[in-house]
Amino acid sequence: MVVGRVAVPNPPSGLFHNPSSAATLIPPHIRLLSFSASAAASSSSSSANRTRHTSTTKSDSPFSTFGRVKSQKPKTLLHKSRDRRRALQVEEEEEEEDDNDDYDDNDDYYDNLAAPRGRPSRSGSRSGGRKRGGWDIIPRFPSQAKSTTDTNFFSLKSFKEIGCADYIIQSLQKIFLTRPSHVQAMAFSPVLSGKTCVIADQSGSGKTLAYLAPIIQRLRQEEQEGRSQSSSQAPRVLVLVPTAELASQVLDNCRSLSKSGAPFKSMVVTGGFRQRTQLENLQHGVDVLIATPGRFLYLMNEGFLQLTNLRCAVLDEVDILFGDEDFEMALQCLINSSPVDTQYLFVTATLPKNVFTKLVEVFPDCEMIMGPGMHRISSRLEEILVDCSGEDGQEKTPDTAFLNKKTALLQLVEESPVPRTIVFCNKIETCRKVENSLRRFDRKGNHMQVLPFHAAMTQESRLASMEEFTRPPSKGVSQFMICTDRASRGIDFAGVDHVILFDFPRDPSEYVRRVGRTARGAKGVGKAFIFVVGKQVSLASKIMERSQKGHPLHDIPTAY
Repeated sequence: MVVGRVAVPNPPSGLFHNPSSAATLIPPHIRLLSFSASAAASSSSSSANRTRHTSTTKSDSPFSTFGRVKSQKPKTLLHKSRDRRRALQVEEEEEEEDDNDDYDDNDDYYDNLAAPRGRPSRSGSRSGGRKRGGWDIIPRFPSQAKSTTDTNFFSLKSFKEIGCADYIIQSLQKIFLTRPSHVQAMAFSPVLSGKTCVIADQSGSGKTLAYLAPIIQRLRQEEQEGRSQSSSQAPRVLVLVPTAELASQVLDNCRSLSKSGAPFKSMVVTGGFRQRTQLENLQHGVDVLIATPGRFLYLMNEGFLQLTNLRCAVLDEVDILFGDEDFEMALQCLINSSPVDTQYLFVTATLPKNVFTKLVEVFPDCEMIMGPGMHRISSRLEEILVDCSGEDGQEKTPDTAFLNKKTALLQLVEESPVPRTIVFCNKIETCRKVENSLRRFDRKGNHMQVLPFHAAMTQESRLASMEEFTRPPSKGVSQFMICTDRASRGIDFAGVDHVILFDFPRDPSEYVRRVGRTARGAKGVGKAFIFVVGKQVSLASKIMERSQKGHPLHDIPTAY
């Protein structure tokens, strides 16, 4: 079989699914795995054939297989073929049959997802009955190897050149930041000058410090000029965030910067903690107040918070904030209660058109600051599609889909262990099922640490799970955070090796946020396994191709 310009030997049985369907061209940067729980259970009889095929072709074939073959090295699943330098374009079947609605319940969210531009297509058929069994891999990589450090992450300018004061530069160097990222370099001057801005770039690009460093420098300048100072119950900077976990993370950034040579007072006010302690700290005076919309409204309505001294308001993850039932009321309260010259900063990794329209209606002079990684995933992230649809004759139900996904997850856990993995589910109920499956898989807890993270937990429990996940795991122990999209909303977990999308996200923007939990910063690398069923296969491939090219996944403002 000839695929593109590369001659590829006929793949073994089980490599492709739905051989009678029309084919579409899967983008070359996508890897596709087909998985069936029932086939995996019966694959032992045919594993020898697959092993023989793999051993004869060795690295000359771009194909490799992965099943429960103990003689086969686990790294085969993730092994980057020596032929990765070849530009592979492989035809893949497009499923024409209409799956059950309850089996694939995300279609409504993607009806308007535009087809990728410039994507060639072919039609054809493949002969022979090919039965899915185990994990069958088609490795698809970009033609160029990915370096450990992304040289495109940093700006060509230094912190000095973008306008950082010496004490800010020294403070940043103490937390091992020697050069600004692109978005940090682009945002520094506008934020420092007091302009209202939208700051948008991909996950892990350094947006928190992009607004925090110039704000602190501006506060120090105003103090020296006698124009503003911290006072009781009247912060100079307000940061609104969608979750208490993100608030805690922003506070950590504030404290790191403050302890490193740029001293200022910062605190968090959110639900779930002792109110008296928060109010006492607020009375002592604060420069930067970090709050969730609900707690902000409460403090304003009760008279515990004054905005007469406010110089800057930051709305971090603004697209998520607009989904909060309290946010629009909190935003109106903020605008009505703060001085007319207050600066507003809207920070986001994705900015749908409807959110942008709401912002420009209220802030028509808002300046757009878009980093080069906007709508793109990290160049050091490897995405792998895992088709869990099952065999052609298998009944398509939510139960069979979950069984296939669970078996695929456990096989990945068993044969490719890594220190840190985040598993995303759409529902709390699914989180609990996955958590129980992993705990049963390692009943003694010798090799796994399973940490839940979702809204059904108390805030203290969620923060405890988050803190535990950030600690280095014990030797030989793999950490798993089982979570809903709450963990994808701006939270920075360092050193995440794998992200597994156990459930396909309901919104394309959530895909970007979820996979953005790994391969973060300038040196981060990671893999994202996307479990898909039915029509989600083609939807996922479209999303992956568009994000790779930097094309938006939704309607976006023309200002882009």
